[in-house]
Amino acid sequence: MPARELSHVDAAGAVRMVDVGGKPVSRRRAVAAARVTMAAETARRLRELPKGDALATAQVAGIMAAKRTSELIPLCHPLPLSVVDVRLAVADEAVEITAVVETTAQTGVEMEALTAASVAALTVYDMAKAIDKGMAIGDVHLQEKTKEPVG
Repeated sequence: MPARELSHVDAAGAVRMVDVGGKPVSRRRAVAAARVTMAAETARRLRELPKGDALATAQVAGIMAAKRTSELIPLCHPLPLSVVDVRLAVADEAVEITAVVETTAQTGVEMEALTAASVAALTVYDMAKAIDKGMAIGDVHLQEKTKEPVG
């Protein structure tokens, strides 16, 4: 199996935006996750907040971030997103974040899903940093990526 090349670097080593113009439009979906670990007391306090709380703020932040990924990651294509779903669940000592992003386009949405999960995690951190100096953001990863033909 031949070694793959970096997609955003040309033969001379210069950065470039990938040309997706010749690719067919496909229905694309990506799922990413992130985790914010924290003290059990911090998680308990987050669970007890009323609706419209820090978790709702983090959810909206993740959605907004997915929509602006091409402004944050220099070589990403701006994409028409059809779905952005960010969910947060408070565990005993963590907040688990899952971001699902879908589009019908010529390129995938994994960067949008990863950005959504990351920014939601950063927002949880920001909302709780005053009470927990030991929080850590981690395990940001792509869980799933799919592509289906349109039509």
